[in-house]
Amino acid sequence: MITRIRGRYIGRNASSAYKDLVWAVGTAKDTTVGIEEQTIQTLAALDKLLQEQGSRRSQIVSAQVYLTNMANKSAMDRIWCDWLGNDPQHWPQRVCIGVDLHGDMLIEISVTAVRLES
Repeated sequence: MITRIRGRYIGRNASSAYKDLVWAVGTAKDTTVGIEEQTIQTLAALDKLLQEQGSRRSQIVSAQVYLTNMANKSAMDRIWCDWLGNDPQHWPQRVCIGVDLHGDMLIEISVTAVRLES
């Protein structure tokens, strides 16, 4: 059975889970703020979605970070690394991609994680 959690946009969900895998996408609710605050909000959204699907950030195996300006990568990285913690055992494979996002959105993050319980 696939578990889906609705997001705020039509035609897609914020997260889906099947068996022991979770897929989630996070964005900032307030796009009037800069990259640091949008990154914090995006990661908080991912925390919530992962928890709702029976996972957590230490279970992320893959992440795609979409940035509208690659010059923001260093600022995003500092927040990302603080969020993940210092244990390399919990670091996922990750890629950063420069893209054109809707409106004033500066960052979007998509992750795949393993469920703690399936």
